[in-house]
Amino acid sequence: MAERDNRTDSATAHEVEQQIEQQLIPGTTAITRSIAHTVVIKDQDVFFLTDTDGAVPLESAHGFGLYYHDCRFLNGYELRVDNQKPEQLVWTAETGFLAVLGLTNPDIRMRDGNYLHKHNIEIKWMRMVDGAHLALYDALTFQSLVFHPIDFSVSLTFLSSFEDMFAIRGMAHERRGLIHPPEWKDGTLGFLYEGADRLYRSLIIHFSPTPTDMDGATAHFQISLQPKQMKQIFVSLMISETKDKREAQTITRPVLDLNKIAAALKRGHEEWLKEDTQVVTDSFVLNRTMDRSLRDLSMLRSYIGGDEYFAAGVPWFVALFGRDSIITAIQTLAYNPKIAEHTLRLLAAYQGQKVDKWREEEPGKILHELRVGEMANLGETPHTPYYGTIDATPLFLILVARHAAWKGDLALFNELRDNIEAALQWIDKYGDIDGDGYVEYVGKTGKGLINQGWKDSVDAIVNRDGTLATPPIALAEVQAYVYQAKMETAALYRRVGKRKRAERLEQQANELRERFNRDFWVEDGYYALALEDGNRQAAVMSSNAGHALWTGIADAEKARLTAERLMADDMFNGWGIRTLSSKELYYNPLGYHVGTVWPHDNSLIVAGLRRYGFDDAAMRVFVGLIEAGVHFDVHRLPELFGGFPRNDYQVPVNYPVACQPQAWAAGSVPYMLETLLGLVPEAFDKRLRIVRPILPVFVNKVEIRRLRVGEASADLKFERAGDSVAVKVLKVSGPLSVIVEL
Repeated sequence: MAERDNRTDSATAHEVEQQIEQQLIPGTTAITRSIAHTVVIKDQDVFFLTDTDGAVPLESAHGFGLYYHDCRFLNGYELRVDNQKPEQLVWTAETGFLAVLGLTNPDIRMRDGNYLHKHNIEIKWMRMVDGAHLALYDALTFQSLVFHPIDFSVSLTFLSSFEDMFAIRGMAHERRGLIHPPEWKDGTLGFLYEGADRLYRSLIIHFSPTPTDMDGATAHFQISLQPKQMKQIFVSLMISETKDKREAQTITRPVLDLNKIAAALKRGHEEWLKEDTQVVTDSFVLNRTMDRSLRDLSMLRSYIGGDEYFAAGVPWFVALFGRDSIITAIQTLAYNPKIAEHTLRLLAAYQGQKVDKWREEEPGKILHELRVGEMANLGETPHTPYYGTIDATPLFLILVARHAAWKGDLALFNELRDNIEAALQWIDKYGDIDGDGYVEYVGKTGKGLINQGWKDSVDAIVNRDGTLATPPIALAEVQAYVYQAKMETAALYRRVGKRKRAERLEQQANELRERFNRDFWVEDGYYALALEDGNRQAAVMSSNAGHALWTGIADAEKARLTAERLMADDMFNGWGIRTLSSKELYYNPLGYHVGTVWPHDNSLIVAGLRRYGFDDAAMRVFVGLIEAGVHFDVHRLPELFGGFPRNDYQVPVNYPVACQPQAWAAGSVPYMLETLLGLVPEAFDKRLRIVRPILPVFVNKVEIRRLRVGEASADLKFERAGDSVAVKVLKVSGPLSVIVEL
């Protein structure tokens, strides 16, 4: 998901080449510093990224900082001990909302000529974000590690430019408001921005104790420590976004009981995690990866009104995304179905109502992205919301159906019936531009997206000769989503007695399946990436073909051949399946969508491989991704990583500015585990089927607790028994039969 271009429909090849060089997302000229190793904390809609030493570099062209509502309120924050950067020792951010960093002093020549020898001071920097109060709290503890008195100075320097997220990512900001110089008042430092969108944004920084000296945007402290003594500096950074200038400048004294704040934040996250289905295994690696995944999902929860959804990813996509939020909700239905309900209601509330070319809105269409920053408010971008996505609408229908399969009731289906019907009508009326029976896209706005599937970078959809596909473009996976959406929605219509509507949808789906298997099939033995203008095949081998297996649109023999191609060396690099075959002319192992490995993409492919019975292939992909995760910070699978062969470096290669955490990457391992265990909900029939459960070689036992199916729940135990997996039903609460199909 990314807005990587601003080409108009009539752009020349030269213009496209220029836009590829000046893409508007990670990997662009706007962002020059890697965020592969980053300390990230987030609570609700406030998030903070720093380097691993706790600093936000004072130089420009980086993505670190304190963000809220698509604005970076703090883009510089550095600690100095006697004007020297501390040495980094350790950092951790396990909870998601709190980080603890360990630092120490380097060798320092003091102003009086004496030396403060390195490692004489321990600096413990604890910080947390508090979304409810729009605050970042820091506690800096300085402790002497020596047996003699020491004196030193400490300085904290801040920078606040109030940049819009789109400007950070490289888009020209046409109108800017007024940034006031930093101002000190009663020992408090204030930054104020009068936005061109008539909103006042401020950052007010409180210190305890009061700084001994203040200049510009730097607070100075003089610290004297007796042997083994410790002293603390508390810093509170308070965010404000309001239409009232006086309110923005109000100096509110924060509560400095950080332990109380941390306890409250921890309770909120732990209570959400306790609602989840619990998974316990005998594998440390799998336990660690699952725990990290679920905690990342908890961290990525965001809110609009009272509705909760998964923000797509930190830092670039902390917003409601149609495709990303839906797929993550699908991935987590077995763990916590509530957020799927909220997501569906939110997307229904923003469903397209009219034809608006600027925002690419059409009646019934599900949004791509909702932004609330200055550039969106000014109309410099169409993201209020922006509807330039071709797949969110069928995915919306799939989520409705998958949610119903787990819940076993039609309440949400009936509540959203008008939205569902509007989505179906959009597919038939607006999705099929040229009347050929396929859902396709043509970008309609100069500041929107050219490519509008999940691979939406400007150079993602290519031909064998390296040329870019020509719109209108019908993507392989989108036709597969439409097929599944219509088949599963038909089943729901049948349940409410709408037999004719169900039969019509099934007929349309089956006709689509027949056309798809004819027109998208490449003689070399796989599905084409897309059909471009004139229904010509973009006949490259790509991961998109695997999504056809996920939905069931593929004919059995074609599914077998596609699975073989997906697992060949040019696609499977040892860690995961690449987005594009290494044999293709356009392949680039660091190309955003043309050779990298995306965990979420692989999770859907794993489900597809299992669907058609290719269990060994599914297991290879799962194991590869788990082993890749070991090499990333805190076992966190990033948004994507390099497509280099595993043997090249023996470790996966970071994509320098990948989102970490990212929602559908965090949902990947939980979803793949659900898939490998063979969990098939049939809640309408008060039944859970467990189909061909398999376990990786490094796992002998998995226990699932409180797996909810309809109004019931089950505790299950999966245990290796020779070459097979034995399933034991430990407990069932409520009306539910568990059927094991080995």
